[in-house]
This record gives sequence, C-alpha cells and structure tokens, in this order.
Amino acid sequence: MATDRTSLTTVTRAFEVLDLLWELDGAGPSEVAQRMEMPDSTVYDYLRSLSETQYVTRVDGEYRLSSYFLTIGGKMKYRNRLFQVAKPEMKRVVSETDELVGLTIENEGRAIVYHQEEGRQALNLGTYTGVATPMHTVATGKVILAHLPEERVDEIIAERGLEQRTEHTITDPEVLKTELDQIREDGYAVDWDEQVIGMGMAAVPILVEDGVLGSFGLVAPTGRIREEEYQAEFLQKLREMANTVSINYQYGN
Repeated sequence: MATDRTSLTTVTRAFEVLDLLWELDGAGPSEVAQRMEMPDSTVYDYLRSLSETQYVTRVDGEYRLSSYFLTIGGKMKYRNRLFQVAKPEMKRVVSETDELVGLTIENEGRAIVYHQEEGRQALNLGTYTGVATPMHTVATGKVILAHLPEERVDEIIAERGLEQRTEHTITDPEVLKTELDQIREDGYAVDWDEQVIGMGMAAVPILVEDGVLGSFGLVAPTGRIREEEYQAEFLQKLREMANTVSINYQYGN
C-alpha cells in the first residue's frame, strides 16, 4: 500500500506546533508562523484544527496547551503496573527517611522521573513527574544504563551525547563505561554534584528476569550522601524497596 507522505508530514508538523506552544506558554498565529517560518494562513489552519480537539485551547486570541495533557498523563501513570506496586513502598521509605525518593524509567535515551514522593527535609529541586534528564548525569540514570545491553548504551551515547551539566559531570565515554561496570558489579550507584551542585543521589535498579524496568533513587544534600553511615542506610532501604517491588511486580495480583 502506498504511503501518504503528505499526511505524515502534516502530523509531524502538528506536533511541532504543540511543542512550540509549550515552549512559548501560549502564542498567537503570527508569532507561531514567524517562529516556524510558515505562512500565517497555514499556521492558522493548524491552530484552528488543534483547538477543535481537547489538546489546545484558545483564550483572548492566544492558543495554548490544555490541561487535557494532564488527564492523559495521569491515566498513563495510573495504568502502569510498576507505578502501582512502587508507590506504597516509596511512601514507606519517605516516612522513614524524610528525603526525596523517585522512580525513574528510560525513554528515548533519557532518564524520566515517573513518580516521586517528598519527605519533610526533601531538597526543593523543582522536579516533577515527566521531567527528563541526561542519563549519565544522575545515579538513577546510570544504574539503568549499567543494566542495558552494551549496544543500547552505545546508541544512547551516540544519539544524546554526554552533555556537561556541572564540572563534575562525566563526559568521556570510556570513563562512563568504566563506572557502569563498577555499578553493575556493586548493584547500586552513588554520586553527587554531577547534575546539580549540592545534590547527591543513591540509586538501585529494579530488575525483573534480568531486565531493568527502571530505578529507585534517594536524593539528599551532597553532605549527607557522602557520609558513609547515611549512604549505607539509604542504600539498604533502596535495596529492600527494589526487591519488594520486583517480587510484587512479577507475582502480585
């Protein structure tokens, strides 16, 4: 069957319009047309069509993304079995540590925060469900990388590069791979100041039948993560949580 390349281009362009509306936090047709270097009439047709869906709203001549994206995102999250079995365990660990605990997955070569629970002394990092970060800059991402096939790791490095977030970020592929080997041997990752100066993280993988579903990470100020007593306590709680979630994911109702 012949491929309708015009239709595929139209769909791609519609998502480019959505991305731009998100970036601009709302805009009128002229601004979108200027940014996308398209005729005003064409952009207006896209915006009008998108506003006929639930995904874009028009207020005072400006078009912006609607809260329906939250509805879809929420449904996706609550349908996810990993989230369902992880949430109660995350709440338990937060009640015991008062820190920030996150569930991270890999998507398109980036580390995505799928869910997080915050304790009373949690760092205020401005993170939220869905935020994406380079995998090599955080322990939660590195512990996933360590359990992916080597060819997939090479693919992610080739496609995403090794962006430097701070002076402590690993940007050399060979240095990163050496650390991944150590993480795989240890069964956990600990780092600090690589994504944000002052932020430390301990992380463990969530493994099911030798595959990695994601990771749990506990975030704390660099000073606390570097203290061996705190680090050992955090890692023990993370391991217990990962083991419980792995079993419940595979065998729970």
